[in-house]
Amino acid sequence: MKNDIVLPNYDHCILNTVTSILKYYNVDNGHKSLECLDQLLNKRYRNVVFLVLDGMGEHILNKISPNGFFTNHRIDCLTSVYPSTTTAALTTYYAGRPPYETGWIAWSQYFKEYGRTVDMFSRKESYLKEDIDKARMNVFKGVMAYKSIFEMIEEANPNIRAFEVTPCYSDPRAKRSMRADDIDQVVDCIEILCENPGEKFIMAYCDKPDGTLHKFGTDSEEAKEFLLDAEAKVKALCDKLPEDTIVIISADHGHMNIEKAYSLQDYPEIEECLYMPVSLESRTVNFYVKENMKKEFEERFNAVFKDEFWLMTVEEFLEKNFLGFGKKHPKVDECLGNYIALSTSSSIIIIEAYLAEGKPVKKSTHCGLTKEEMEVPVIVIKK
Repeated sequence: MKNDIVLPNYDHCILNTVTSILKYYNVDNGHKSLECLDQLLNKRYRNVVFLVLDGMGEHILNKISPNGFFTNHRIDCLTSVYPSTTTAALTTYYAGRPPYETGWIAWSQYFKEYGRTVDMFSRKESYLKEDIDKARMNVFKGVMAYKSIFEMIEEANPNIRAFEVTPCYSDPRAKRSMRADDIDQVVDCIEILCENPGEKFIMAYCDKPDGTLHKFGTDSEEAKEFLLDAEAKVKALCDKLPEDTIVIISADHGHMNIEKAYSLQDYPEIEECLYMPVSLESRTVNFYVKENMKKEFEERFNAVFKDEFWLMTVEEFLEKNFLGFGKKHPKVDECLGNYIALSTSSSIIIIEAYLAEGKPVKKSTHCGLTKEEMEVPVIVIKK
């Protein structure tokens, strides 16, 4: 196991960033705020802007723009939540609660209501990509629903209007929602909203550089070009914003280049121990292990993967507070199985079944425990 793994720190992570924003608006979510951000939120601003650049980890920023606008305004480096993936982290931002409380843990989660593993954001069956919209129960409008920070802020502050800026394909989480599919549109939306009268909270989400990093890798010219371009456009935006504005910029997770991809279909001695296919993510993989084969599973898995994945029981995983703490969501146990393997290296285990072709291996991804994935910057520009 690598020595430079980074564990989630729920006293100093992205949850604390959104908690500071909620605290500023007199909303108590029961979690600790980020002290250095609290100190900057020390007066009333007409515009509070929170911009999330998907995948812009601390180490990617340091590599591409070590002396740039973002770095020069960085106030802290935090851990992501765990798993270090958009499903868990972005939901933490939108709900103001950790994965332990939201139940939004990973890209692909099992639901007993459907007898299927479902991709959480697209809400399609994970292997055949079939729609589940005709199911008699909609778990996403029921047990998986949560109150958004937009609703919390407006309830506690009738004079504040809360806006979101999000891609067209994304489900709206605020009643005031603007659509933006690239950094140019994101910047334009923020500028338009900030020019309007009245006090506002604006959360804007851009799905890059994540998509670029997945396709081309962390060392690519494409990733460098996007980040430098985004940095320049955000700087130009900040230069034009009204004086009574604060802009907070962060990410959901970082990225790690992938060097080795495994398929469990090449290890029938491991598959023999399972009664269901694996799910979650390729760097945080769950296992539903037969009760009478737990010992064999541990021995067989570790014989192959012990230097690249940290295997533990679900009980140990939860006792170590990897998902955070608070009121446990009723779906947590159901989607985790009884063993979890956490990547501590540059390797993945492909999430696949014999029902369909496996997904192509990405150049770079996230969801493991390396510092490259787990550490994100917090950047603040005060006007």
